[in-house]
Amino acid sequence: MAGVAAGLVASFAMDVFQKAWTALAADKETNKNDKPKPATLKAADKVSQAVAGKVVPDQAQTAASAGVHYVTGAALGAVYGVAAEFAPATTFGFGGLYGSATWLVLDEGLSPALGLAPRPGDVAAADHAYALVSHLVFGAALEFTRGAASRLLSWEPIAG
Repeated sequence: MAGVAAGLVASFAMDVFQKAWTALAADKETNKNDKPKPATLKAADKVSQAVAGKVVPDQAQTAASAGVHYVTGAALGAVYGVAAEFAPATTFGFGGLYGSATWLVLDEGLSPALGLAPRPGDVAAADHAYALVSHLVFGAALEFTRGAASRLLSWEPIAG
C-alpha cells in the first residue's frame, strides 16, 4: 500500500511541476485549442469508447484525464514499492532511474505505439526534455514518499 500512496503523491508532485513549468514557459499568444489532446485524455477516450460507446464528454475531460494520470501513477507506485523491497537498485538516483525508465517506456514507447502520442521523432527536443524532467520529479517524489512511508510503517515505540 505504501507504493500506491507514494505513486499518488508522486503523480501530484509531477502535476504541480508540470503546471508550474507550463505557467513559466507559456506563450501568452498560444490558444488553448491549438494544443493537441494529452495522452491521458486520449487514453480516457479509448476506455470510454470501449465501455460506453462514446468519447469522454467535454465537461468530464479534465477529470477523466486526471483519473488516468493518477491511476497510472498509483500502479507505477505499486510496482516501484515492491521492486524497491526486493531489488533496492530500483531506487538508484533517488528514484531517478525509475522515473527516467517510466518516461522511456511510457512516453517514448507505449504512448506512441498505442496512438496516444506522436512518434518520438515527431516531437521537439524541448518537449522531450519537459517530459523527462517531469518523470524525474515523479521518481524523486516517489522515492521520498516511499522511503518516508517505509520508515513510518517500521517505527516501533521504545519499550518502557
